[in-house]
Amino acid sequence: MNIISDNKRELVLVGLASALVALVFLNLGTAYGLRMLAEIACFTIIALGLTIQWGYAGLFNAGIMGFIALSAFVSMLVSYPVNESFWASGDASSLAGVFAGLGVGIAIIWGINKLPVLQSRTKLRRLLVLIAIATTYLMFMQSLAPVASSIEKTAGFVGGFGLPVWMGWVAGGIVAGLLAWFVGHICLGLRSDYLAIATLGIAEIIKAVLKNADWLTRGTLTVSPLPWPVPTPGEIGFITSRALYLAIMAILIAVIFWLLQRAYSAPWGRMIRAIRDNELAAAAMGKDVNGRRLEVFIIGSVLMGIGGAALVTFNSIFDPSGFLPLHHTFLIWVMVILGGAGNNLGTLIGTVIVYVVWVMSEPATLAVFEGIRYLGETWFDWQAPNDFDSRALQMRVFVIGLTITLVLRFAPRGLLPEKIREH
Repeated sequence: MNIISDNKRELVLVGLASALVALVFLNLGTAYGLRMLAEIACFTIIALGLTIQWGYAGLFNAGIMGFIALSAFVSMLVSYPVNESFWASGDASSLAGVFAGLGVGIAIIWGINKLPVLQSRTKLRRLLVLIAIATTYLMFMQSLAPVASSIEKTAGFVGGFGLPVWMGWVAGGIVAGLLAWFVGHICLGLRSDYLAIATLGIAEIIKAVLKNADWLTRGTLTVSPLPWPVPTPGEIGFITSRALYLAIMAILIAVIFWLLQRAYSAPWGRMIRAIRDNELAAAAMGKDVNGRRLEVFIIGSVLMGIGGAALVTFNSIFDPSGFLPLHHTFLIWVMVILGGAGNNLGTLIGTVIVYVVWVMSEPATLAVFEGIRYLGETWFDWQAPNDFDSRALQMRVFVIGLTITLVLRFAPRGLLPEKIREH
């Protein structure tokens, strides 16, 4: 009976999500509907990465925005056309020399940390490492400043490598995974709240660096248009181009979903959930708790990186100031919580429902406000405020907040909770 009721619930929720998507197509047109579905597909991959971390292993990642921003930058750097002005100038060799110096500094820091003489003298080793880090940073920034200024004056920014877009997506996922390894290697052995603090702080640091490195990202001037993996709307039209982009994303989601389902049901997935549910018991059984958590954190971050790279590619613009915690962290958490943490199908459905509500809340609020304006002017001779229409955009946050509050009240485990199997 439980299987039948679960299947009915899944069918009802799939039907609800489909009805919401159909409503968008009917009201806003095919071109906009395809755009929304493509963005939903990108957010779905990101949300699947989060459901691995939180739903499978109980890891609280509060800095999703940082992984998205970093992977988006790497994807832009790999796939954006080559800036011939930069490579023709002497700035390229100067920049290589600056980063070579940084590499030497990192090697010195690593060497100090690994010196056998200092292994037993922990305090002295840490002091020397901190001094080396500070010296390397100051020297790097001092040598970078004149080179960066010259690049901005002569070439604007460094440009990209002109490689295929799919290579940019792969590179973005890899770099996001490397960042996850760095953060997780430090924080996963500590209490869970340290991971949340670390990811939140690193996300803001990444955004600040990308926003202020004009020589590398053009800063607030943005980089556009970014190349697509399919013909662009200017070449074959909005509907056909977006449909092709959506098809690629659908294939990618299908592959990722299949792999995650297999992993969830495999011994590896059962081990991860055992660590999540009872860390001490798993450790007593000889499981490498921190090692398995690090695996999950890296895998989830790689998916976030791929989804973030695909999202910025679809939007065809890289704008560091456009990465917002509300849109690129909180909204994704709402998708996972509403759908059901640990349930991959629930994450898919939650992403669709939340993003449609997010998109449609503004026009729906505008319609309600227009009705209020009409009734107020007709019946009560009431004059609406001048900024009445602009307030509709602010209702997005209220509607999403109300949605997640209702879900947590009436379905605290999400619309499709994780299916607990008894063995």
